[in-house]
Amino acid sequence: MEQSSAIKCPSISYHLAGTKKIQQELAKPNVLEKFLESKEDIAKLRKCFAGLWSLVDSDITKKAIEKPELFVMKPQREGGGNNIYGDDVKETLLRLQKEGSEEDAAYILMQRIFPAVSPTFLIRDSICHKDHAISELGVYSAYLRNKESVIMNDQCGYLMRTKVSSSNEGGVAAGFAVLDRHSAWQIMVLFILKHREELF
Repeated sequence: MEQSSAIKCPSISYHLAGTKKIQQELAKPNVLEKFLESKEDIAKLRKCFAGLWSLVDSDITKKAIEKPELFVMKPQREGGGNNIYGDDVKETLLRLQKEGSEEDAAYILMQRIFPAVSPTFLIRDSICHKDHAISELGVYSAYLRNKESVIMNDQCGYLMRTKVSSSNEGGVAAGFAVLDRHSAWQIMVLFILKHREELF
């Protein structure tokens, strides 16, 4: 597939760049320097990184067993419902150590992020609920290249999703979060404006 003339969406290299293992590698010291020259840009990026570690790091694994509430175990999966939190982190790490299997290579440990909580109204199945919630902003981008020639590399929209603060997971499709209405509406308007000639 990669060697065909078909447009890959995404290409294998671009797909791999978004995996947790690659994110973990990019967070290591002196790795960003291979891709960026500006020390200022590197510092800005590093400021956004949460801690990411392999389970072979015995010091971090020990810390995660002692204080599991500060970590999240993440497998190489997307879509919500797959991450491990709290005491389950401790139990899973102890089980993996006892078994001595290679299953631990399927996970990374990530520093748990504690975002600001706000009172919010959520609507699901036409029923309004008032709760404390956390919102997450996702930014969409479009990247198109032909070998080494970059044709497009643009930010082209965003999405805001919100979940109750008591929920560990945040997947919309998995039923843990909701889309913020104004964001979905604005994305639709931006899409229509951008593609109005083709649509009308």
